[in-house]
Amino acid sequence: MTNRHNDRTPTILRKIVDRKWQEVDERKPKTSIADLKAMAGDQPPARGFAHALRSRIEQQQAAVIAEIKKASPSKGILRDPFEPEVIAESYEKGGAACLSVLTDQDFFQGHEDYLKAARAACSLPVIRKDFMVAPYQVYESRAIGADCILLIAACLTKDQMQELEGIAHEIGLDVLVEVHNGEEMDDALTLSTPLVGINNRNLHTFEVSLDTTFDLYQRIGSDRLAITESGIMTRADVQAMTERGIYGFLIGESFMRAPDPGEKLQELFS
Repeated sequence: MTNRHNDRTPTILRKIVDRKWQEVDERKPKTSIADLKAMAGDQPPARGFAHALRSRIEQQQAAVIAEIKKASPSKGILRDPFEPEVIAESYEKGGAACLSVLTDQDFFQGHEDYLKAARAACSLPVIRKDFMVAPYQVYESRAIGADCILLIAACLTKDQMQELEGIAHEIGLDVLVEVHNGEEMDDALTLSTPLVGINNRNLHTFEVSLDTTFDLYQRIGSDRLAITESGIMTRADVQAMTERGIYGFLIGESFMRAPDPGEKLQELFS
């Protein structure tokens, strides 16, 4: 039996992690892991999430992962009406490099169908934004058409991350590993993925500070691609990042609240 908690997992995430394990247990009788593996194997080749980011970052152009999310636990509903395919088209037109789609139902009001709809409406690679704890979810991600998965270091032990990354790469998925502090960065750097997301939100206080990215970015080698997450609200924020050589961004909330998310993206990065 896998250890179901990382000892340092913040309280807020423990509840989510427990629910994820429950979810996996509920889903297995409906769709076996063998069926998921077969469905994953039937998918066309993934769209190359890491490649889409790398090709821009290497040219010192902003590489934006634009997020599609209906709600958040702290802010409630962010967008109503919520039309994933319309948002995806808008983001593609606005110059996004990739999409991120929330699929967690209980805490973010997401759904797998949102990912399918968004991906079908555009040609961008898509990351499944959810809380990965079990191999079952990795196969499921590929089966629903995701091109990349998120591993949150705060939720997982180093061994769990290595196991889930191994499965992901084996079935053609890219991996974005997300960190919040130095200890998590140490674990993340044992993975082979080039994609390292630095989340500027402190999960204990919920305060957001761009200094988190500035501090942790120093530790990433030139073979990795840094993605700054949370708290990018203005052109000054974008400039502060690019001046330090950080060109990868994951942005959701400020886009979700805008009448036209793709236009807002263009405005922030033009």
